[in-house]
Amino acid sequence: MGTPSGFEWSERKDGSVVITHHGQVATVLRGRRATDFVEDAESGDDQELMARVTGNYRHGNERTARNHPRNR
Repeated sequence: MGTPSGFEWSERKDGSVVITHHGQVATVLRGRRATDFVEDAESGDDQELMARVTGNYRHGNERTARNHPRNR
């Protein structure tokens, strides 16, 4: 499986964190989740962390799903 990419995050003045994926807002974190995210993102792999927070995982079945007759 590939590594997550295309995520960006920014912190607002009110302390909330906006996570975008390829330019579209994926989620907004507020309160304790936002502060925990900022601490973790600054100390580790932020792309993997943002994929985990937004729920945007690769499941390994993308190729078989694309070739399914229903999806043609």
